[in-house]
Amino acid sequence: MFAPSRRARLFRSASDRPYFSSDGESYLAQHTLRELTKSRPLRVLSEEDFAHWQTYGYVVVREAVPAGHARRMLDFAWQFQGLDPRDPAGWFADRPFRSELEQQLHVYGFVEAYHHQLLWDSRQDQRVYDAFVDVWDCEELWVTLDRLNLNPPNRGTRDRALVDPADRGPDVRLHWDIDTSLGVPPQRVQGIIALNETAPETGGFHCSPELFRRFDAWRLAQPADRDPLRPDFDRAELPVVRPELHPGDLLIWNGLLAHGVARNLSEQGVRAVQYLSMMPALEEHEQLRRSRIDSWRHLHTPRWNRTLVGDPVLHESKRYSTARLNELGGKLLGLSSWYEPVDLAGQAVGRAGRCAASA
Repeated sequence: MFAPSRRARLFRSASDRPYFSSDGESYLAQHTLRELTKSRPLRVLSEEDFAHWQTYGYVVVREAVPAGHARRMLDFAWQFQGLDPRDPAGWFADRPFRSELEQQLHVYGFVEAYHHQLLWDSRQDQRVYDAFVDVWDCEELWVTLDRLNLNPPNRGTRDRALVDPADRGPDVRLHWDIDTSLGVPPQRVQGIIALNETAPETGGFHCSPELFRRFDAWRLAQPADRDPLRPDFDRAELPVVRPELHPGDLLIWNGLLAHGVARNLSEQGVRAVQYLSMMPALEEHEQLRRSRIDSWRHLHTPRWNRTLVGDPVLHESKRYSTARLNELGGKLLGLSSWYEPVDLAGQAVGRAGRCAASA
């Protein structure tokens, strides 16, 4: 993980709209995403979609990838973990853990595969990319190297109370993806692709769009020592909603949207998604760019997030070959520059272009 130093260097993204970041996750910008005025025509989102995104902090793109592709990823998630979707008893088998973090990830249903061809096919899908271009108003993007989630019912060895005793009921506390105490809030975008049908009893993504809409006024009424990462609010006044998702639907949300993953309280249902987001490309951040290319080429566990731990039974690098990238995929990884050609070793042939000097 590329943890910022005490005086972290800011890199400017390879775009005409100025975005700056030290890590490729959170960005400083002239305008927040909720205040952004579009300079490019919308590609995937409608005017109503974009207004909903800016007002309520999230938007759903219906069948961003084909439903059949989503179902193949669901089949892969079962297969990768050695689980049988027809044998619920096997979902709760005891297993050793290398750390407390690994147990937490097991309870929450994370699937530690990052570079299978199916995952990359979603990442380099034109419709998915165009949706993030609409959100950022920026064409020069990198895709996050993330994983799948297959969350069986939260009981037995997958009971959330095992890793968080306070997490026993369906009303899980929501959180923000950014520090809301900062005077200049960083801009961050997250996303998921649904692999199956959502259902109230299987839990999944839920959020408070009204809190997002009224955040500035709400914040002024809060005590100075409020938790900047977990809001405490009246759900009757600021309701929590759970967007309905179908296989292949893409949900994108703003880091300022308070959200969480509700417990799976079903008998035999699962919640399954692919985590996928895109951020302005930091082509100047050579260490980060090389790490991303190395992770893809050799199927190494990505280093951008400490919770990515790799599969403990049989790592994906021992199972699969390097995923094939199309032209868009090469740019979204960082293998190819948005402005300059890159050779097969990932070396930039010329880096002048439009990548501005670091701030």
